[in-house]
Amino acid sequence: MAGTTLTEVMAELAELEDPKARAVNEKHGDDHGVNLGKLRAIAKRLKTQQELAYRLWETDDTAARLLALLICRPKAFERDELDRMLRQARAPKVQDWLVNYVVKKNPHVEELRLAWFTDPDPVVASAGWALTTERVAKKPEGLDLEGLLGVIEAEMKDAPDRLQWAMNHCLAQIGIEHAGHRARALDIGERLEVLKDYPTAPGCTSPFAPIWINEMVRRQHDA
Repeated sequence: MAGTTLTEVMAELAELEDPKARAVNEKHGDDHGVNLGKLRAIAKRLKTQQELAYRLWETDDTAARLLALLICRPKAFERDELDRMLRQARAPKVQDWLVNYVVKKNPHVEELRLAWFTDPDPVVASAGWALTTERVAKKPEGLDLEGLLGVIEAEMKDAPDRLQWAMNHCLAQIGIEHAGHRARALDIGERLEVLKDYPTAPGCTSPFAPIWINEMVRRQHDA
């Protein structure tokens, strides 16, 4: 499919647009109506095409940008390119895929984590926290976990939604993965009560940190 043009791909995405799917997605801030399974099927057919990925991204269309992130070469991007892309990626799903599918596989990931972590834009900062949470779980050496808990304790309660969510995930991950910090993580979660009343579907784990931590620790012990 290397000869597929931008026009052809955009036409295919337009055909997949579903008003009902858009209505659901827009409740989460994602302005597109393309079924993600169908989007992944297109990406599988197109395979890796970095130049087409660039062109799809430049359309400023959310579905096209999601597709771009699936067919790009994560290691091909320069640091400043990824920084610019994150600042352009206002839709939550685009930001999520950019961080998880591209930035985490890029050689500049640690440099970007540090830069984004303290960015004044809360959406950008949330990406820094997401990358920090990844390190908490997989490569905690060198991280100041006590310091992270201190920042969470001081700032999470009043943080904007997406930044608050990212901080809460980091809090839970510290409590789950690091027994020595678990008591403090649980205490912070109990006192701040962030996401305590978040609606949770049956069979799913609440994002309220104390419930989340205790449930995941229980599963680890039962495994």
